[in-house]
Order: sequence, then C-alpha cells, then structure tokens
Amino acid sequence: MYETVFVAMSGGVDSSAAAVLLIEKGYHVCGITMEHWSGELPGSSAVDDARQVAKSLGIPHYVCDLQETFQKNVVNYFCSEYFAGRTPNPCVVCNRTIKFGALFDVARKLGADYLATGHYARVAYDEQRRRWVLKKGLDDHKDQSYVLYTLSQEILPHLIFPLGDYRKEEIRQIAADAGLSVAGSKESQEICFIPDNDYRSFLLKNAHRTAEPGIIYDREGNSVGEHQGVAFYTIGQRRGLGLALGYPAYVVEIDPLRNALVVGKAQDLLASGLTARDVNFIAIQSLQEPLQAQVKIRYNAAPVEAVISPGEGEEIVVRFSQPQKAVTPGQAVVFYQDDLVLGGGFIDRRI
Repeated sequence: MYETVFVAMSGGVDSSAAAVLLIEKGYHVCGITMEHWSGELPGSSAVDDARQVAKSLGIPHYVCDLQETFQKNVVNYFCSEYFAGRTPNPCVVCNRTIKFGALFDVARKLGADYLATGHYARVAYDEQRRRWVLKKGLDDHKDQSYVLYTLSQEILPHLIFPLGDYRKEEIRQIAADAGLSVAGSKESQEICFIPDNDYRSFLLKNAHRTAEPGIIYDREGNSVGEHQGVAFYTIGQRRGLGLALGYPAYVVEIDPLRNALVVGKAQDLLASGLTARDVNFIAIQSLQEPLQAQVKIRYNAAPVEAVISPGEGEEIVVRFSQPQKAVTPGQAVVFYQDDLVLGGGFIDRRI
C-alpha cells in the first residue's frame, strides 16, 4: 500500500498515535501542523512538539500558516456570537472551516490521498444507504463525533480516523510502545486559543468592541440588578450575577437588542424542544418527515430521546421525550440513531 496520508499533528498523544497506527498499516505517512493562533499564548509549542514526534517516527513534517484564516473564521465568529447573546462552539466551526477545510486543501495540494486526525470517531461507507457515514468512536468517554457533524459526502471518502476503534488507554500504550514521550501527556480540556479558560478577558482583547452594562430583569419584568455586558453570560449561568433574590437565580434569557438579561428559577431553564439552523445531514440526504432519534445538546451531555422534524424553511424542530435543562442558542445539537450520526446544526431557540 503506497497511498499517502497526511496526519494533522498537534504534538499530543492522540494525533501522534494516529500516525503510528497508519505507519503500521503500510501507508506513506506525513505529518502536517497548522499554525493557527499566535495571540499571546505563553509556551505554545504545538509545532515544535509535532515536529519532534515526526522526527522520532521518521516521517516528513509540514507546517502551514492558517492564522489569518483562523482569525477570520473562528476567532471573529467566537466573539460575535457572544455579543449576539449566543454561546459559540468554536470546535465545530474550526473543524468545518479550518481542519477539514483549509488544512485539508493544503494537504491535498501536497499530494495527500487522505487526511487523518486524532479524533475518536469512525468513517464507513454504508452500502444500503449508498452514502458515507460517520459513527461514534468505540470509547464512549472519548467519542468526538459531536464536533464532526458538519462533514460532507465530498470529504468523508478522504478522511481516516485511526483512533475510532480504540480506547484512550490503548492509545496511550501504542504511543508508549512507539517510544514517544507524549504517551503520558495530559488531556486538553480548554479551548485551544484560550488556555486559561478566561473567555471574558479574551473577548475584551479581541472583540474590538465594548461590552455595555445593562439591566437584569426577573421573569415578571422587574429590574433586579445590573450585568456587565451580555457577552459575558450564558444560558444557565448562576455564578457571578451578584443577586440576592431569596432563591437561586439563573440566566434564562439573553436579549442583546435590549442589552438585557432575564433570570429565573431552575425550573425556568427547562425546555420541551428547540429549533436548529445551519443543519447538515450525513446519513441521510435531507429530513422529509419526523424521525425518532437521540440528540445531544452539549458535548458532554448524554443523548436524549427526541423526534426531529422539518420546520419552516431550512430549520429543524426537535421535541424531547423529557424536558431538557439549559438549551443554549449557539451550541450544537447533534442527531444520532444508536452509534450513527444522522447530522446536526446550531441551536437557534428553545421551544
């Protein structure tokens, strides 16, 4: 086998192990690392780490500068969503526009037959559906299919996710057996361009606009306090409100047009459903009639039973079997049938 696979390498254990597995399968493997965000990241060494791993494995390594593209498509989106009263999902947008967009294009121009990543997910061709499909990774605790629902039929045949059939502990052992120092590296739990998880400071530095204080209202329309700017809050937030209302208060609505927050009790966070926009389907071409599915409304949320139906225009309506807490506009909602990813979209509003 002489097909060429470019592995998107971050210098971490997952992408490094992906390269090891592909080498063992007989592919001609190259590493490729994107420089995507330089903005004041102390000790950022992804390129150096990936280069060292590639050297240890004896494979070529390429670096491509995607900082301008990343700023335009991910950072600007991230900031504008918060100011619009929504909670962004930068990993979904990055995968769509950067990793499986700009980076994929660079790899193809360099001669790649396939692009591989360290995602825990699986790609297959379904003969019955006559479509390429995306499935959950075997390791439920590491499955990353939620952030990959934007993949298209055009790109899926050119993708390999070597880790999809493995568990995390097996991947660490594979890296250790290959003599890679990254085998014991820590898990990254933060947004890659906000390593300290302080998104408020990030917005102040990078949004190029001012967060205006405004009024906090209760559900009866009474003024109960003041907020620091709608961009700094998300649905379901309790901490940092500075309110003493005699009951635990949560953000239940963000209204950027009025520059206002609405707070309520825990039960006010429950929703019977939602509408989704910018929907992409993978396992089916489109949704023509109501369909029973399991849906995830957050990356770490357990799937819940729901019916997904065509709505007005291009929107999809989701109705849960049981009310769900803190349905958050701007976050992704992904539709599954068992381990099969039907598709997904961005939450527009709760219903």
